[in-house]
Amino acid sequence: MIQSVSDVTAALTPRAAEVAADIYDLIMREIPPLRSDTRMLALLDASVSENVATALHILQHSIDIENVHAPAAAGEYARRLAQRGAPMPALLRAYRIGATRFQDWCLRELPRHTDDTATLSAAGPRIAEIIATYIDRVSEEIVTIYAAEQGNWLRNLSVARAARVRALLRGDRVDIDSSEAILGYRLRQHHVGLVCWVDRAEASGGALVRLEHATSEVCGLLGGEGRPLFLPQDESSAWAWLPLGVRSVAPLKSEPAAGAEGVRFALGAAGTALPGFRRTHRQALGAQSVAVAAGPAGRTVTCFSDVAPLALLSNSVELLRDWVGETLGSLADADEHNARLRDTLRIFLQENGSFKATAERQTLHKNTVQYRVRRAEEGLGVPLQDNRLDVELALLASHWLGAAVLRPAGDR
Repeated sequence: MIQSVSDVTAALTPRAAEVAADIYDLIMREIPPLRSDTRMLALLDASVSENVATALHILQHSIDIENVHAPAAAGEYARRLAQRGAPMPALLRAYRIGATRFQDWCLRELPRHTDDTATLSAAGPRIAEIIATYIDRVSEEIVTIYAAEQGNWLRNLSVARAARVRALLRGDRVDIDSSEAILGYRLRQHHVGLVCWVDRAEASGGALVRLEHATSEVCGLLGGEGRPLFLPQDESSAWAWLPLGVRSVAPLKSEPAAGAEGVRFALGAAGTALPGFRRTHRQALGAQSVAVAAGPAGRTVTCFSDVAPLALLSNSVELLRDWVGETLGSLADADEHNARLRDTLRIFLQENGSFKATAERQTLHKNTVQYRVRRAEEGLGVPLQDNRLDVELALLASHWLGAAVLRPAGDR
């Protein structure tokens, strides 16, 4: 029987990524509270993968579960959920349905390694028992990690402020005067929503300190009037609202120096009063989705006004990449030559087909612009006017998302 269990898991080990992907997809379908931003979904994916790998090792090598601990990614995912106020029952349910699906994989594999009825009858329950024991042990650790982090987080975070902001964003009926008193922030003014984050968390909350300073810097660059409303989301990201007073337009005067320290920003357009408070925040989240899709090579600052169409499309970078390649033809190749052609064609379209204006913006001779536009049209493979809107959007995507949506050189 032991050999049969070992054979099953040995056969599944090369397919561990497939098993983990199946369990991850199931969790996404069945547990809506765990559907979150890209960074949290990536951590969930890592947690599932590490749990699958650990369970396979236990079954294959008869490891004593008393010596097993929750995988690192699983513990970190529980901590981040606690920081964000996500419900613990949702996480525990993920472990239950994940364990059931993993057990199904094992039991489907078992008959391929033995046709002995007695062995099948004994091995199946043994696999189920080991998986259940592993899940019980890991779940206990996860609950402990979650509870400890929740306690720490709540002690360092103003619960009243966070709860009131979320009530405002949900559209709950709340008193404006009391909300302004709780938040220490005027809602009856113009605001710019901002999301800021770092790619790596730091010990002792160092990242949050940098993010708060960086938010104040951006507020100053926008000519903000007063102190921003700053709301940490976890130890490496935060939401903020920058007060503009009576001004409704807020051009960013320069790139913030905090960008050199690895801080990234996504900004909404200026909004007015409580409706604008909600709208500019939604826009900042949309701009962040574009920035995250661009990867580490993305820009320090992403403004919703620059990427609004992409914010509606960036939930599926794979689909967007395919579409950009189909729309731009050879212009979608990630090399310097096509980058120059894309840039010139993008500006040419922005300038309503003016060779003169494009040459002035790029500091080029008019004949050079004409040559590049002609070569760019050849790369498209179809007349520009036949597909102008799609081409403009695809050029916008390649400008902001770069390698995330371009075709590596030589892949055609």
